[in-house]
Parts: sequence; structure tokens; C-alpha cells
Amino acid sequence: MAVSALALDLVTKEWATKLDPDEPIRLLGGAVYMSLTRNSGAAFSLFADHTYIFPIIATGVLCWIGFMARQLRSLPWAIALGMVLGGVVGNLLDRIFRAPAPFHGHVVDFISVFDPHGQAFPIFNVADMALVGGVSLAILLELLGRQRDGTRIVSDKKDDTVTGTDREADDRLPAAADPRDAASAGVPTDRARQAWGS
Repeated sequence: MAVSALALDLVTKEWATKLDPDEPIRLLGGAVYMSLTRNSGAAFSLFADHTYIFPIIATGVLCWIGFMARQLRSLPWAIALGMVLGGVVGNLLDRIFRAPAPFHGHVVDFISVFDPHGQAFPIFNVADMALVGGVSLAILLELLGRQRDGTRIVSDKKDDTVTGTDREADDRLPAAADPRDAASAGVPTDRARQAWGS
């Protein structure tokens, strides 16, 4: 999954660098535009003035994924972490190797929705899509109780409203016992009526 996301990101970015920044390509009746831009910030152009910190964050994420992979036995979790891994590496390579300087490079973004210049929504790339998709899937798996080792957390809550006294009476009476048979069961008649009535 990581290799697929990374390969698609690299191929589309290489194609996008050939675009004319002043002439976006209009697709799907204007719902999507191919509009080349260089992003010094994080995903969706966030924190553009702190380029230097993103390679550090990306390296930390890669280490975390490597640690989590040791106990990975779940296919959905493998897909989620693979998407995150591919997205992180895709943008990290831009940070390291693209202009204006090593480890200060600007990420190639080119997908703009509803506006050719990112006025409706920040311009993004395939790596950003993989990151958001992977994180969203991971959150969903957590909410569903799906664990990375392939197990699943199941809620085992039982409605236990029977009091101690009632439980004692139930234990001493056969199921659906008639109070008139209480004497044969060895239970006082008043206790039997109480249990029968409840």
C-alpha cells in the first residue's frame, strides 16, 4: 500500500511540474482543476512559515509506523498505515530534494477543487490524499475496536439489576416455580411469592 501510494504520488508530481502555473487545466465542469503550486507548508498549505520542522515530524512518524508494524496482523490497519507511510515519504522526498534547498524544499501541489487557484479549498496532492485517507481509516478502526494485532475489542456489558436478595431466592427456586410448590423446594412461602411476583 505504501509503495503504491508513493509511486502514484511521484508520477503525478512529475507530470504536474510540466504544467503552466498560469493556465490551470479545468476538469469535470470546473469541479477539479490541475493547478501547479509550490507549497512550503504542511498538508493543504498549513504552517507555510515552518518548513524546517516538517522533515523532523515526518521522521518521527516513520519511526512510529516502523514500531507499530512489529505487531501488525490486521489487513485494514496495514492499509491505513501503508497509506500514511506512502503519503509521509512522498512529501518528505520533496522536502529533502526539491528547491529552494535541501530539507527546506517546497512540496508540489496541483489538485484544486471548485476554484483554479485554491480559493475554495487548499491545493493538495496525492500524498496529502493518502495521509488524510490513512488517518481517517485508522480513527475509524479505533472506534470500531479493531486492534493492530488482528483482535477486536467487544463490549460485554450486561444489564444486571437483580438485587442480592432476589438472586438468593432465584437460586433456591426452580425456573418458573409455582409458590404453592415452595414447601417442596425448601423455600419459605413468603419468599417464594416474592420471587414469583418479581
